[in-house]
Amino acid sequence: MLVAYLAPALMAGAGGVASGQSGLTMAAFTSIAGTSAVVALLIGSWLQRRARARPWTTALPRTMVAAILAVGAAVIAGLVGWFASRWLPAHTSMVDTAWLARLQFDLPISAAVAAVIVSWRWRRQNP
Repeated sequence: MLVAYLAPALMAGAGGVASGQSGLTMAAFTSIAGTSAVVALLIGSWLQRRARARPWTTALPRTMVAAILAVGAAVIAGLVGWFASRWLPAHTSMVDTAWLARLQFDLPISAAVAAVIVSWRWRRQNP
């Protein structure tokens, strides 16, 4: 899980620094890397514990398993990002900032990438 946090944090952070986008640099260490780590933990745990009970995880080609999990994770994360970017400013003292608007994009992209990497590696070890 540490790698699932550090890799996107360093890559997106470097991109933010190189392009001069302070919002991207901040998001790299919060929403982007945090989402990646959480999704990697959840999908990795689910695959380790429940995959044998769900034969589609080993019956389908690796690309399909990765695509299904990536789309599922992206949809859920996108809904969380949309809800948070709307609900937090309306119900808390948080001001509607650019960081909240980024959640709608950062969360689903990070979730999809993490889901693909974790499922791809898991499937390689469990043919």
